[in-house]
Amino acid sequence: MMPSLTLVSHHLCPYVQRAAIVLAEKSVPHERLAVDLSAKPDWFQRLSPLGKVPLLLVGDAVLFESAVICDFLDETLAPRLHPEDPLERARHRAWIEYGSAILNDIARFYSADTESSFAQRRAELRGKLEWLERHLGAGPYFAGTRFHLVDAVYGPIYRYFDTFEAIGLPDFLADLPKLGAWRQALAARPSVKGAVAADYDDRLRDFLAARRSHLSTLMARPNQD
Repeated sequence: MMPSLTLVSHHLCPYVQRAAIVLAEKSVPHERLAVDLSAKPDWFQRLSPLGKVPLLLVGDAVLFESAVICDFLDETLAPRLHPEDPLERARHRAWIEYGSAILNDIARFYSADTESSFAQRRAELRGKLEWLERHLGAGPYFAGTRFHLVDAVYGPIYRYFDTFEAIGLPDFLADLPKLGAWRQALAARPSVKGAVAADYDDRLRDFLAARRSHLSTLMARPNQD
């Protein structure tokens, strides 16, 4: 029997969302415990060697890093979300890493402090999305009609674009129809929708507005809201 599970999380962390989606897809009972990363409690610092979320508490054991957590859940709980074929599974894991690179580009984009660096970061992010578009199949998910672990990685990515567009930024996925269809399929999936609280968008907006970045300057202008 699986020991009790606790997902130590943060309201905005996309890596936490990955684990939350996998837990929901497997319908496994668990507790979710949010921490304030700007004032990390002592118990958290004792458990997290990198000072980051997510952590998964498996009884008395502690797992860290979202990829490790998701793989553990997939290896121990049904249904299996990774492909059975070793080559296809490796290919999915490579695209999971690509998703992490996209998240890094997103962070650089919303943190850019000048108009020129903002435009450069947007172009870099758009380039990664165009590459992804060229390698997607027919959909609606990454590898057809079945939801895989790689899909859990991209649900939180598309959520950023929802907020960016609500702020008033141009559509990052314009003229990328495969990504657009994948985004819609993920947004409609209960596990993806339930990975964040109802106030996620407000929290993300507040986070972005406080960055002292070019984007926060745009958000302060009346026509951007």
